Amino acid sequence: MRITPAQSKIIHETVAAMFGPGACVRLFGSRLDEAARGGDIDLFVETNQRIANRAAMASRLAAQLQITLGDQRIDVILVDPETRPQPIHAQVRHHGVPL
Repeated sequence: MRITPAQSKIIHETVAAMFGPGACVRLFGSRLDEAARGGDIDLFVETNQRIANRAAMASRLAAQLQITLGDQRIDVILVDPETRPQPIHAQVRHHGVPL
């Protein structure tokens, strides 16, 4: 996993502050490959709370993390109980690494 423990802690704390302590965040994508270089930080955030505007909240989380972590590309998939299941959700639940 190519994020530091400090970055992982910041991500986890920011997600908890925005979506509550029960929110689960997983890292997926190229940052899981130790042999790769660069790449964006791909995050999958799952919450049991209904989120009124998932796209706006995902953007807000990405922006907050960019401010806190520095200028890095961050992609967020935000899933709540009303999110229609997508194949990527199952892949990330299986292969993603919880932070």
